Amino acid sequence: MISEETKELVDKGVMLPLMEEFYTIQGEGFHKGTAAYFIRIGGCDVGCHWCDVKESWDAEVHPPTRIGQIVENAVKYSKTIVITGGEPLTWDMTELTGSLKKKGCDIHIETSGAYDLTGTWDWICLSPKKIKLPKDKIYPVANELKVIVFNKHDLKFAEEQAAKVGEKCVLYLQPEWSKREEMIPLIVDYVMANPKWKVSLQTHKYLNIP
Repeated sequence: MISEETKELVDKGVMLPLMEEFYTIQGEGFHKGTAAYFIRIGGCDVGCHWCDVKESWDAEVHPPTRIGQIVENAVKYSKTIVITGGEPLTWDMTELTGSLKKKGCDIHIETSGAYDLTGTWDWICLSPKKIKLPKDKIYPVANELKVIVFNKHDLKFAEEQAAKVGEKCVLYLQPEWSKREEMIPLIVDYVMANPKWKVSLQTHKYLNIP
């Protein structure tokens, strides 16, 4: 059980429930193939049944960690930083991104957009979920829209979401990993018929890296 003082610091974004941090290759979307330091923040109530990091959902099991320590660890490895979760926008990202910016970092976020956008970002990957839709204000600032395709109905959802983002936003369809053999042919056909979309694969899983 964390103290009330610690809880208050987490609520302010001065500390964050840190699940894990690691240096690897970005496997998905626009920046795939790029070496990046990942900071995975605990806490998510979106609850996708196919989520492959369900252990991130409960913020209380991940230790509240001071921003200074998180930043110090990150910049030892890379100036390209990816903030992910969980759902990182559950928390105020102002302090973390501000501290990383002072170190000259290029900061990316992977988010469902279900909470208000806080922080300063160089790249926003919006991955919307049907069960808890993004806040309206994130659509025009999203650099990348990545829709996970679990079944054919997700293609209709993808088009609904694409209608809300800016014209420069890069559009991706990505097969849900457990359904990839079934969904990849569907996605390939769809992208060929609708070339505004691109295919995203979880290449890090093929490479067997985090």
